[in-house]
Amino acid sequence: MKMIVGLGNPGLEYMVSRHNCGFLTIDQLAHDCGARKEKKEKNSLTRQAMLSALKLLLVKPQTYMNNSGFAVAALRNYYKLDLSDILVIYDDMDLSPGALRLRREGRAGGHNGMQSIIEQCGSEQIARLKIGIGHGFAPSGASHVLSRFTVEEMPQMAAVFACAAKAALCWAEHGMTKAMNEYNATELI
Repeated sequence: MKMIVGLGNPGLEYMVSRHNCGFLTIDQLAHDCGARKEKKEKNSLTRQAMLSALKLLLVKPQTYMNNSGFAVAALRNYYKLDLSDILVIYDDMDLSPGALRLRREGRAGGHNGMQSIIEQCGSEQIARLKIGIGHGFAPSGASHVLSRFTVEEMPQMAAVFACAAKAALCWAEHGMTKAMNEYNATELI
């Protein structure tokens, strides 16, 4: 089993915010894979899907971004997964809007959701797929990540989430090296 985690904040007010790139990509993955209905487990909304003979667990933690690690660690322990079986998808202000960047491991880079996961799982060796949102023109980083995508941006971002979903499936089926080779240079906006 591979677990693909999309980070975001629960609630309608955050639904299409820049900080919810992970949730929006998980929704696209669920659609692409014909994933079953969401269920609540271990402080997350999960869906299961099949990719060839590989079982996927698609996860949206419901603990709010800064506590994502509690939900991820609980699911990891429950399903007895190795860290190498987990991919985390989240927004990154340091990447230009629409850019995708896969990494095998690393520090949180200032992202509180990823920092929580690193702390709760006890390792930086967690694969991640970062989706660029740029710095924007908001007065602070927090106000930028919590701002909603505009009506003009949504079609462009829908293409980004579709590509990110394909990158995540490539990681699950073929491994990080192939996924990095195919998707790391991708900039869709």
